[in-house]
Amino acid sequence: MILPFCGTPRFAVPTLEKLVEAGHSVPLVVTQPDRPRGRGMELAISAVKEAAIRLGLPITQPDKVKNNDDFRDQLAALHPDAIIVVGYGRIIPPWMLDLPRLGNLNLHASLLPKYRGAAPIQWAIAQGESVTGVTTMQIDVGLDTGDILMQRELPIASDDTAETLAPKLAALGANLMVETLQGLESGQTRPIPQDHSKATLAPILTKEDGRIDFQRTAIEIYNRLRGFQPWPGAHTLFRGRHFQVHRALPTEQAVELETGQISSESTRLLAGCGKKTVLELMELQPEGKRRMSARDFINGYHPQPGEKLGQ
Repeated sequence: MILPFCGTPRFAVPTLEKLVEAGHSVPLVVTQPDRPRGRGMELAISAVKEAAIRLGLPITQPDKVKNNDDFRDQLAALHPDAIIVVGYGRIIPPWMLDLPRLGNLNLHASLLPKYRGAAPIQWAIAQGESVTGVTTMQIDVGLDTGDILMQRELPIASDDTAETLAPKLAALGANLMVETLQGLESGQTRPIPQDHSKATLAPILTKEDGRIDFQRTAIEIYNRLRGFQPWPGAHTLFRGRHFQVHRALPTEQAVELETGQISSESTRLLAGCGKKTVLELMELQPEGKRRMSARDFINGYHPQPGEKLGQ
């Protein structure tokens, strides 16, 4: 098939690679413009652009797509069978949806209709899900509301983070997209409307999402810490200053602590959470300092009985 590809992040790269490997024609890769990044604010290319260069594929990086006649003509001249969209980061306009005979096909990192939105991997972990997956779908004018084509499930390990789960879902989804194209061409795969009554949202993350609310239980805080990696992470206050928690685990330690109250026992640092649960803080980073173990934190800061995080 003739399949222009629209994508930007690392998550999209395996799908692009699999399409080429399967023998499809990818006459154009559409990705977001290079962006300033890092301390030096030097222009950095997207992971998809890097892959396209390696694969020797033509690239375009339009600033806008909705009202862009040049880009529209460029795509139309390709006579695409479908347009593949994976994490492109732009709303696909109606003219683009109507262009190919099979429409615009999207790989989404959840089992739709659950976790529609920009951060499905992060929110699935943060909400304590034990299973997630990938969905191929036909894009419509809504937010992840199009008809489902195929789905595959994937267990979420108890220690998975967004960083460890994303590559597994990307690989699973790449194979599923190739299967979906085969099914559409053979007529065996047919679109199935989503049950909108079962939809949940996975909105773009904010810094506030990473703030630890010690009214939540230890397992709820732990799940959010895992889900919100690498950003916004899990953060609170200690002695009025920013305090990042990089690693923690719920514990069965029999200790009575108020919510947010910390207790140091030799090399262990414990924090009271909701419903009388306890979280062991294992790797921390006080404001302006390097990451450190609980032992180094205890030795350096000497937390006092009754001290609380979050204030």
